[in-house]
Amino acid sequence: MEYLEFELPIKELQEQYEKACKIGEESDIDVSNTCKQIEKKLAETKKEIYKNLTPWQRVQLSRHPNRPYTLDYINAICGDSFLELHGDRNFKDDKAMIGGLGKIGDQSYMFIGQQKGYNTKTRQYRNFGMANPEGYRKALRLMKSAEKFGIPVVTLIDTPGAYPGLEAEERGQGEAIARNILEMTRLKVPIIVVIIGEGASGGALGIGVGDRVLMLENTWYSVISPESCSSILWRSWEYKEQAAEALKLTATDMKKLKLIDQIVKEPLGGAHSNREETYIEVAKAISKTYGELKDLSPKDLVGKRMDKYSEMGVFKG
Repeated sequence: MEYLEFELPIKELQEQYEKACKIGEESDIDVSNTCKQIEKKLAETKKEIYKNLTPWQRVQLSRHPNRPYTLDYINAICGDSFLELHGDRNFKDDKAMIGGLGKIGDQSYMFIGQQKGYNTKTRQYRNFGMANPEGYRKALRLMKSAEKFGIPVVTLIDTPGAYPGLEAEERGQGEAIARNILEMTRLKVPIIVVIIGEGASGGALGIGVGDRVLMLENTWYSVISPESCSSILWRSWEYKEQAAEALKLTATDMKKLKLIDQIVKEPLGGAHSNREETYIEVAKAISKTYGELKDLSPKDLVGKRMDKYSEMGVFKG
C-alpha cells in the first residue's frame, strides 16, 4: 500500500497495529486491548484526515498510483460482456483512448474513456492517458455507432490533458476536440459523463459533454492543472496548492457552480482503498441516471442538453 504525504499518520498507526498483532500471534502475551486502542485511534485519524481534505490533497488522491482506471471500472461493471472496439478508420488505433460495448444488467452501453498505465512500460503504451487526435476521432466514431443503434453513451474521464506533441497538432488536435464537443451536443442518445480521476483541459472536454456529468468525490475538473497554473501565474510550481484552491476544481466546487450534476461518494480513504465498493457505487449511479433519461425523446434530450450548457456562466447583475 502506498501512502501520500498527508496520509503518513495513518501509515504509522497501521504499522503499529500490524506490529502489535504480530507480537500477539508469536507470543503468549495478550495484546487484544492494545490492538483495539490502536484500531480505534486509526479509525478516528482516518475520519479526521479525509474529512478535511484541501483541494490539492484531492488532486493528489485523484492521481494515486493505486487508483482504479477506466478499464478497471469497465471490466468490474460489465464483466465478460465488454467488447472493445478499435481504430478511428482514418489513421490508427490510439491506445490512450479506449471504447467498446458493455452491459450493466440487461442494458447495453457504449463505454468510452482515457486509459492510463500501471508501470513504465504500460504508461508509455497508453501515452500517460493523453489522447492524440485519432483517439478523439475513434471516440466520435463509437458515439455515432451508438447513436445509430440507439445505445446510450457513458464516458469515463481520467486524463492530464490531450497530447500536446507537434505530431498531434499536425494531425488536428484542436479540430478533433472541437468536433467532438459539437457532435456530442447534438447526439440523439443519452450521454452520461463520469469523472473518475483527473479532468484536465480540452483533453477532458473532448469526451465531456453530456446530459448528466458525475464526479467521484476525490477527483478534479478544470481548464488547467494546478502545477501549470502556478507556473504561469507565479513562474514556479511551488504555488500549486494556492492554485488548486483558486481554481475551484473539486467536486464540491463544481456542484456549487452548477457545472456538474452529481457527486459520487468514495469509500473513506479514496476509490483505491475499497475498489469493489467504488465500482458498485459508479454502476448504481450510471443505471439511476440512465433511468432518468431513457424516456426522453431525441428532440427533448438534445434540447435539454443544449440549454444545460448555454446556461453555464450566466448570471444576473
